[in-house]
Amino acid sequence: APRALWVQSFSVGVESCVALPAIHERGITVTNMQRALAPPMAEHAMALLLALARQLDTYIVRQASGTWDSPGRVAPIRVLAGKTLLVAGLGGIGTEVARRAHALGMHVVATRASDRPDPPFVEYVGRPGELLALAARADAVVAALPLTAATHGLFDAKFFAAMKRGAYFVNLGRGQSVVSGDLLVALQSGQVGGAGLDVT
Repeated sequence: APRALWVQSFSVGVESCVALPAIHERGITVTNMQRALAPPMAEHAMALLLALARQLDTYIVRQASGTWDSPGRVAPIRVLAGKTLLVAGLGGIGTEVARRAHALGMHVVATRASDRPDPPFVEYVGRPGELLALAARADAVVAALPLTAATHGLFDAKFFAAMKRGAYFVNLGRGQSVVSGDLLVALQSGQVGGAGLDVT
């Protein structure tokens, strides 16, 4: 497309597109669906958190097999109201997640790289360097970060070890921001109480 001036992606992740040499050489504008998809993605995050809190992933499988038993998960949240949610990446999607979590009565803290005004429904907005300290306070973490050099592999063994034991982890961002093997180890040990992965 030698005359292209603008590329509109119908998804949020555009790292492959912006990596193309022609995009930079020709100054092509690239936009994504971050703001348009923010409300449904935020609702998806809350659905994943509620499913984890109610252990629906376990009970649905057991119901299908006709088994009635306690899942025995480590430190289930069960009730989200009054718990603390860390939103890693308070952009378009992260802000909508925070808004919904606050409406459910959660305490919301977040990280953000920009200096935009803090939303009134977020109790504290820290810089990216505060991620581990905020993870230690949170009962659940929702990652809503783009894939960049700084976020590639960000959610690794060090991050999961810093989380409150039994806390939930939900990833709405890019799959490569999570070190899957480290997450699996954290889940198996009970350090992470459950994970909801929109992407892998």
